[in-house]
Amino acid sequence: MPKAEKLLEKMRNSKAGWSADDLHTLYVGFGFDFRHGGKHTIYIHPEFPELRATVARHSTLATGYIQHAIGLIDKLKKLKKEADIK
Repeated sequence: MPKAEKLLEKMRNSKAGWSADDLHTLYVGFGFDFRHGGKHTIYIHPEFPELRATVARHSTLATGYIQHAIGLIDKLKKLKKEADIK
């Protein structure tokens, strides 16, 4: 997960200029499963299926995709921490 952690920190610093491949690396690095839809890739976390994202397969993505990914990973970390406490 270190590569995904570094990528997450870089995305926190700059939300522009990222590709679908970058998000794929991020989501898979944090344990998300994926499947390809028509023009999108769908990511779902196996432990927390309520955590899901749909990413268009474009060369560059709107910053909203990056903001959503950061929020989703933060929520994943929180849920994992809560699960460890219980």
